[in-house]
Amino acid sequence: MDRNELATKLLAAIKDGLEWLGIPRGALDRADEIIFMVFIVIIGLAIAAVTHFILAQMARRILKRRKIGVVGSMLRYGVFRKLTSVIPPLIVIALLPFAFGTRSEWYSAGERVAWICFFVALTFSVNAILRTLGDALQERDGWRNRPMKGFIQIFQVLFSSVAAIIVVSIVIGKSPANLITGLGAFAAVLMLVFKDTILGFVAGVMITEDDMLRIGDWIEMPQNNINGTVTDISLDIVKVTNFDNTTVTIPPYSLVSGSFINWRGMEESGGRRIMREYVIKLDGITPCSAEFLERMKGFDRDLAEYITAKQRQAEEGRAANTENPEGLPDGTIDTNLGLLRAYMYIYLNRHPSINTRLLTMVRTLAPTENGLPLQIYCFSSNRNWPSYESIQSEIMEHFVSVLPAFGLHPFQNADSHDALLGSIIESPRNDLSDIGDIPWRSIVPQGQIRDREAAGTGKTEE
Repeated sequence: MDRNELATKLLAAIKDGLEWLGIPRGALDRADEIIFMVFIVIIGLAIAAVTHFILAQMARRILKRRKIGVVGSMLRYGVFRKLTSVIPPLIVIALLPFAFGTRSEWYSAGERVAWICFFVALTFSVNAILRTLGDALQERDGWRNRPMKGFIQIFQVLFSSVAAIIVVSIVIGKSPANLITGLGAFAAVLMLVFKDTILGFVAGVMITEDDMLRIGDWIEMPQNNINGTVTDISLDIVKVTNFDNTTVTIPPYSLVSGSFINWRGMEESGGRRIMREYVIKLDGITPCSAEFLERMKGFDRDLAEYITAKQRQAEEGRAANTENPEGLPDGTIDTNLGLLRAYMYIYLNRHPSINTRLLTMVRTLAPTENGLPLQIYCFSSNRNWPSYESIQSEIMEHFVSVLPAFGLHPFQNADSHDALLGSIIESPRNDLSDIGDIPWRSIVPQGQIRDREAAGTGKTEE
């Protein structure tokens, strides 16, 4: 083997050191090439580690003195680590002629592997630099709303494709030009035979790169009858176990080409949204009288404090129904519906299962032919599905149960019970006392009750 004189002396020194450690001299003489190759690789890795340490320390010192977005992105994407990974294969390529003859099999194999490692490391480095460049452009005002991420991904795919062609040409020992010519002729057959695999691979790269999907995510895709947890992600399929214990498999490109709901954001946040409403009958919405407000003070202690504070503000001429200066809930003491809105807000804020750090409100929606919808909007702090449904049911059950106390009633289609009450009210006797155990005060409109009580007879005028 033709070796450089320096390499020969270095090899002898290494052997002496290994023999001192207890390795037999005969085994060392038979492993000259392996010792050389390992030593060259160790030199390359050591230089790369030292270079990475120096660059990373310099970047951290720069960030301590001044917040530079580009430097922070380089550290976040590991640009320095990936760039320095290019150094070992270059050092191996440079030192191989000193250790091996150009006709040596070790020289040929080592050079080929080193070039492959170089282009692989270069691809990762360029992709990291492009991602850093994309973040830097997004921080500029003129580029913030432009789709720079898509352009960056195009450049990443192009460079990765070129690098892949070069690596393959090195492996097979052919020119990249010949390989590209052959691929052009083979592309039609390749796309036809491996269409699903290629589409799945591209979709898998996009899903991974954009963090669109993970195993364990709850996703919903109504067009494919999917509503469950992702259990497996592979090149060809994504497997989802629905909540009815059925299993659905779809190709990954269906997720990329279509649309789906990923509930991971809700699960990682502080709450799960509750948004339900009842339609309130319009004929029950009335102004609040002084007697009604006094009666409602005995309904709930917190509501009594709210009414008292609002009355005091009204007397002082500084009442505010929205963003009250004393932090009172949005609502009014002018109408029974406004008072109910305030009460429901108070109820939600003291409910132990409601996350009050997130948006909470009680609002009316656009009126319909059935009445005025009153909506509860809040977030449950417990995101477990059965617990969430229990909390939501508890709130809505309480909501509908307190409506009669405020003189309000939800809309519902007439049934036989309503027909019976209607016939009693419209009967010639028209005496509500004959209804018996039926809770007529919670059913009969409050206007009729007030008219009869004012007359002192409990009967309407004929």
